[in-house]
Amino acid sequence: MNGRRRLWLAAGLAILLALVVIIAAVIGGSNRTSSGPSPSSASLRPTASSTPSATQTHAPSAAAPAPPTIPELPAAPMNVLVIGSDSRANARDQNNQTVTTGQSSDQRSDCLMLIHVPADRQKVYGISIMRDNWVNIPGYGASKINASLEVGGIPLVVRTVETLLGTHIDHTVMLDFQGFKVLTDGLGGIDVNVTLPFTASFDTHHVFMAGVNHLDGEAALEFVRERYSFVDGDYQRVRNQQTFLRALLSKLRGGIQTPAAVLGLVNFATNYLTVDQGYDPASVAILAYGLRTVDPQASVFFTLPTAGTGTSPDGQSIVLPDYAGIGEVAAALRDDTLPQYVAAHGY
Repeated sequence: MNGRRRLWLAAGLAILLALVVIIAAVIGGSNRTSSGPSPSSASLRPTASSTPSATQTHAPSAAAPAPPTIPELPAAPMNVLVIGSDSRANARDQNNQTVTTGQSSDQRSDCLMLIHVPADRQKVYGISIMRDNWVNIPGYGASKINASLEVGGIPLVVRTVETLLGTHIDHTVMLDFQGFKVLTDGLGGIDVNVTLPFTASFDTHHVFMAGVNHLDGEAALEFVRERYSFVDGDYQRVRNQQTFLRALLSKLRGGIQTPAAVLGLVNFATNYLTVDQGYDPASVAILAYGLRTVDPQASVFFTLPTAGTGTSPDGQSIVLPDYAGIGEVAAALRDDTLPQYVAAHGY
């Protein structure tokens, strides 16, 4: 139990990596360097010893390959469910076993975020669903929402969230979080504005000072995982995840916006992704490239309304859903009025 509790502290990693794939790929990209130094102009000039004789001939130079292209994403709204697994093994393999055999697996969806992509793709909306929400899991009964992955795999997670929000989910992306440190370090670290200073309660016990902190991969892990240092626990953890995400997107925004950059990042990220059938890396690339007009500063992230915490009939510590508030979010998704909803609630 203690090991699982430590694992679910890392829920924020899944959100961050997923959003890098489906959003930041297009507003970031990456600059590539060659494997060796570029030859100088002098080194390309023929020398006396290398000047060709009259009998030498040259083969015609090959045409440069055409740059990669990515089809445009249709101008229609889309809902993508991001699932973060706390699997100690391989989340993809465990999910496939559960779906195939019907047997429960040793993983839970400790991180859930619905990404709503409007048709105009000027911003995105991320709706975090807290892992301990006590809800009805179709065909299973009342439980924490994160148990839906354990007992029914991705299909049951989708059914549970669709039932809760009354909306259709177009695609799913599930991730492990092992690549998070590598990603952060590969970007040279991330500058995060810490508004609530704290010391991590695990691993290196990193100290986060008030103000801008430059975080490497390990420190970033501790920043998005911590909850025990806060009076409101998971609620502040979610806020820190959103703070880190905005900092990440701001850094990536300075990159290039080309199909080659998108394909490169998506190909890297697929090592950590499990997607629904038919949603292959090419489909992820189409979505990512279609989001190149998204402004991360204009995008909105908020947590699905809750009614505080409580105890389940069997003694578990749970989060109580605010069904009236959830109904407002569901109506905004249904009626395409999320801008009005977030404005009314000050998000």
